[in-house]
Amino acid sequence: MLKIAICDDEAYFRKLVKNYITDYLSKRDVLFEIVEFGSGEELLQCGIEIVQYTVIFLDINMQEVDGIATARKIREYSNEVLLVFVTADIHHSLEGYKVNAMRYLLKSDLDFEESIYECMGAILSKMNYESSKKWFQFLECKKEVLIERILYIESRLHKLHFYIMEKNLVVYTQYRTLNEIEQELQSSCFVWVHQSFLVNLKHVENVADGMVTLSTQKKLNIPKA
Repeated sequence: MLKIAICDDEAYFRKLVKNYITDYLSKRDVLFEIVEFGSGEELLQCGIEIVQYTVIFLDINMQEVDGIATARKIREYSNEVLLVFVTADIHHSLEGYKVNAMRYLLKSDLDFEESIYECMGAILSKMNYESSKKWFQFLECKKEVLIERILYIESRLHKLHFYIMEKNLVVYTQYRTLNEIEQELQSSCFVWVHQSFLVNLKHVENVADGMVTLSTQKKLNIPKA
């Protein structure tokens, strides 16, 4: 899942950027989550957890902790997070490159929407992102599924239960074995955490105390062995 943060003290621009990103990624079947922050201080309260975001869109001209100071602090945690500055002027462009910003987008640009689209395209290209789909014959229906949307697969009562993120979490079933499905998905990021669970690593938030926590906050037990 592509996790994106938008940090801007102007609610209007947070909404605008969010809408453009949502439009672009939805049309490309990219699974994503967008979180908004109203100030640099609020974003930095995430601490080390800020590294969960793949991309952070930062306004530069914010009160108290501006975008440049916020970016410098982010870089103390990670050099991998992609930074995109969205601002009203270009006076701080040099500072932006010092923190390895990927893009510098002007709010006043008449082609602002296209700039966001181009930026997201460059980000997906940099990540070598490809949306992989596969047809499944479920008991409920025959359906083409975006592999990234499969949260995990559970073997229970001689059936496989596919937990898939659509608008809501949906469960589909079929009579097969986890071993067979693992072979089909061997090029994808699925791992065994239990003899009954095959989990998509892209949805793993945390592993601790014998439990794996998924992006939906669902917890699955990991046997001690």
